[in-house]
Amino acid sequence: MSTPEPSAWQQRIAGEWHGRPSLFDHTGTWCGYEEIRRSSEYVDGVTTYRMDGGLVGGGHLAGRFRLGAPFSFGVIDSDANRVYTGPDFFGTGQPYGSFVDSHYYGPGWQVDLNTWNQVLPDGETQVYSSVLYQGWAVVGCFNGVYTRVPARVGDLIEAETRNGPVPYILPTKQAGRFAGECELWGADQKLRGTVAVAIALEPIDLLRTRRVVSWRGSGLERTYAVETRRDGNRLFFEGPDAYGNAIGFGRASFSSLHFTDVWKVKGREFALDATPGMSAGGRLSVVYELFDGGNLDSVLHGVLEWAPS
Repeated sequence: MSTPEPSAWQQRIAGEWHGRPSLFDHTGTWCGYEEIRRSSEYVDGVTTYRMDGGLVGGGHLAGRFRLGAPFSFGVIDSDANRVYTGPDFFGTGQPYGSFVDSHYYGPGWQVDLNTWNQVLPDGETQVYSSVLYQGWAVVGCFNGVYTRVPARVGDLIEAETRNGPVPYILPTKQAGRFAGECELWGADQKLRGTVAVAIALEPIDLLRTRRVVSWRGSGLERTYAVETRRDGNRLFFEGPDAYGNAIGFGRASFSSLHFTDVWKVKGREFALDATPGMSAGGRLSVVYELFDGGNLDSVLHGVLEWAPS
């Protein structure tokens, strides 16, 4: 389907992006890499998305996720709904500024996918994740960082090879907070404004931390405290102001959190600079989808920086 001009999201992701996302199974166990070159091109009113590369390793998932040809599929381009028209992916994606939430099916991998793609403020870096489903059950997850700057590709691939398997673990002995300005987009995909976001950490021991999270601005005013307990790559949020859990696939932690009122949150926190060793990274890219009951109200996303206290 032809469109008169590319959408704002299409312009934002133009060009070829390079990455080496890691593959994890449903338990969060690292399995291998996917060497990927992705491009989304708008030519003569028609948008076509292409993915070329191949699986490196893959463990027991290799047979499912290794293919013998590149992906290619059409896109009906819009800043309201991006419709993926096959033949290799079918579904839709909804942009919220520099973040898109996509739900679609891949016949080659035989999985349903929920892909979250966040372009960082530099405009040249993407934080990408695809959670893979068989029905309602998680099969695995791809996630990683991409760049479209040719001079940065070699360094990024080297860093993703080293850091891809690193688990999401926040500081366990040093108190401090992650903080930054995030954008708040309504469910109508209109910008509401900016929100000051802070995640203050008060470690209790090596596996338990008190989190105090605050959102301030653009009509979003909430502070809540939770005791967070870590069990391997799983997190448990155990009140008093919210309850829920999360699972980590490498540097990305996917959470579901229920407040003591009608609100709930579905989120992803990605440790951008986490590396092997006994340390935690200092930058988090965050995306939170806020629900009023069962209805999406807004999407909050941005980058937070660590400061010890």
